[in-house]
This record gives sequence, structure tokens and C-alpha cells, in this order.
Amino acid sequence: MNTQMLDARDDDPPSAAACDTASSTIDLPIGSHLVTQRNGYEHHGIYVGNGRVVHYAGFAGSAHRGPVEEVELARFACGHPLSIRPTPSAIYVGAEAVNRARSRLGENRYRLLTNNCEHFCAWCLLGESRSEQVHCCLRHPRTAMRALLCLVKAFVETGTRNEHGVARLAQVA
Repeated sequence: MNTQMLDARDDDPPSAAACDTASSTIDLPIGSHLVTQRNGYEHHGIYVGNGRVVHYAGFAGSAHRGPVEEVELARFACGHPLSIRPTPSAIYVGAEAVNRARSRLGENRYRLLTNNCEHFCAWCLLGESRSEQVHCCLRHPRTAMRALLCLVKAFVETGTRNEHGVARLAQVA
């Protein structure tokens, strides 16, 4: 997909606290579809203004799925580069997309294959729930296997760090 890259990262590598840092000076249009590349997948959210993003937390903060939430841009990015995903066919733009995103705050029905962060953003902008990542994995089993291995690796590494009290769970959406 065509994306416009943004830099909301600090030059220092992310620490456990980096996901909670609330600093960004990027001026983004409200209703923008934001994407941050993670290890093996992309995480999606809708920019709602004032340095905040609404996203489906999924497995972003723990091994238990999380709800649709509004967070600081830096917490959403969690030390990873950000990009804007253009959606030229969007039916809902700007404040209307933001209102749709906020209408689902607190919803806690995350499902990796049928109701994930990308499905959420597509619904906010297009009025229909869909995920290109899921479709790609279903069409290309090797891609699905690589993504699954990355997710499992992230859970295992994070679980090990958590047992020693070193870091929070990795972002897995």
C-alpha cells in the first residue's frame, strides 16, 4: 500500500516507558489513517487530533485483548515509525471519521482475523470492516506463517522479559 512516512520517534531506542511517552509535534490532519510497522505486522489507528489516536488495542498492552481506546500518538507508535495510509475512496473523512472512531471507544470484541485494528480503521473511513493483512495471509500461506512466527516470537520474548520485570508486553495487534 502507498503510505506517507512520518517520524514520531525519538532517536533513542524505545524503552519500556517509551510506549507511554506523550510527546509529538507532528501536525496531522484529523481522521488520518495511521500505520506503524511492527515485527511481522502493521498496527493501525485513526488520528483524532491533539496528539491522540483511537485504535483497537488488541494485544497491544498485554496477553489479554484490549478494547478500542484513545491514546497519545507516541504510545500508539511505541518507538516505531509512523505513516499515513491514504484512503482516497473514504466515505467518512475528518471530524466524521473521528466521531465514528470515538463511537466505539470501550468496545472489547477484538478478533485477530475478523475484528482487528485494521478492520476498525476501514470501518471508520469506508463504512465496512476489512483487513488487507488478513486477506494477504489467507491468499499467501507463507506470508501467514512468517507473520505467525513473528507474533509467537514477540510473545515469547516479551513473556521472558516480563518474568524478570524488565519490560511490558510487546505490541501485538
